[in-house]
Amino acid sequence: MKTIKRKVFVAIFMLVTIVNFANNNDLNTLLSADKVKIVFNNAKKGNQLVIKDADGTILHSEEIKKEGTLVKTFNLSELKNGIYTLELEKDFQIVVKTIKVDNNNVTFLEDAEKLIFKPLVRNKENKLMITKIAFDAKPLQISIYYNNEVIYSETIEGDEILNRVYSLDKNLKGDYKVVSYNNGRSYVNTFKL
Repeated sequence: MKTIKRKVFVAIFMLVTIVNFANNNDLNTLLSADKVKIVFNNAKKGNQLVIKDADGTILHSEEIKKEGTLVKTFNLSELKNGIYTLELEKDFQIVVKTIKVDNNNVTFLEDAEKLIFKPLVRNKENKLMITKIAFDAKPLQISIYYNNEVIYSETIEGDEILNRVYSLDKNLKGDYKVVSYNNGRSYVNTFKL
């Protein structure tokens, strides 16, 4: 008799767990646009949170004020039907979450969530080092400017990790700028020599 009661209890417990799991998943995928909760892990002070439409137009931008898990609630009821991205721009990467707004309902598109690695640009004395993780195998275009004039430009393709070291003329003191293009995005780094 105790064995039957245990089996019934376990079956009921599993059924409640499955129903709870299904209900929670439905809540995460279809939300009312007036209260959308967005969560990003490992946010740092100074990171940028940006909401963009499908054309790349920035609709909202803010600087993160504290470290840890970022939890924000937005009212997106004013948005037109369409696809939008929520981006947390960190030091070396951008975490992109995609949502679809349809008739005042919001759906998180889990398969469209991605991580974009930004090019890392460092300079030491007259050496300029550029590194980029390229899991997407997209080319990286680089332009180096000295006093607002292009002095070097190239496109790097190939490996999963792209590395370049450039020697700059020690006698050319002044303002330098590196503009990198990858995945339809541009990154600008400036420094003095």
